[in-house]
Amino acid sequence: MSQMEIDRVLSQIRSMSQTVRSGAVGGVGGAGAGNGAVAGVDNGFAKLLKQGIESVNQTHARATDLAAKFERGVPGVEVPQVMLEMQKANVSFRALTEVRNKFVDAYREIMNMPL
Repeated sequence: MSQMEIDRVLSQIRSMSQTVRSGAVGGVGGAGAGNGAVAGVDNGFAKLLKQGIESVNQTHARATDLAAKFERGVPGVEVPQVMLEMQKANVSFRALTEVRNKFVDAYREIMNMPL
């Protein structure tokens, strides 16, 4: 079961990666069309970022809920299951933190560009 969960998470990461790549390619092709195309790319990027944050939040909430159920002694909730969910939440949060760090670095680099 844990291998299936890992495969599911990896497939989600791959699909998000494909979405980002296809959005970036569309943004390059539509950049000459004017502000409407750029706003559409920004909206798509913001939407993708929001989905990523919500996904991390849901993963954390699921892990916290499962840990609380284990602490209450709910039947069917086992330690390996709780640990797996907690590790998935930890990995997703670290990935989100790295994305944030890359955004901050990119922002600083853009702000330091000479006019």
